[in-house]
Amino acid sequence: MNKVLGIIILTFFLAALSPNSFAGGGSDMAPAKYHEFQLNHITMVEAETLVGKEGVYFFDVNTLELWAEGYIPGAIYFNVRDWKKLLPKNKDAVMVFYCANRLCNASEIAARAVMKLGYTGVRQMPDGIYGWRLSNRQTERP
Repeated sequence: MNKVLGIIILTFFLAALSPNSFAGGGSDMAPAKYHEFQLNHITMVEAETLVGKEGVYFFDVNTLELWAEGYIPGAIYFNVRDWKKLLPKNKDAVMVFYCANRLCNASEIAARAVMKLGYTGVRQMPDGIYGWRLSNRQTERP
């Protein structure tokens, strides 16, 4: 019984890590070559210094339910079909993408898709909103 349960849990974990597991963004969200662009990670400490600064954009790539529980102040909900309309005109603008936590890959996929469009200031915060909240950083609610 434990072996079967372990296999089921492993299957769900591997499915969650699949590049095709991004929910909602449309087919062009997942690039054909997943690792085509090297991610530029940002720590929560670094990200916190950018909150509220002009020309810096935070994009929350979580589900709508998780977004409703709280997001980084000023963040834009990114998990929409027409996500390209949310991007700044300046392709050098600093953009921080995050999702739930280090096990979530939605922000990685979104960041790479944006980089594929020629944006150069793209950062990805692996700790996500859960890390942000657990460290008692400020959040907003819709």
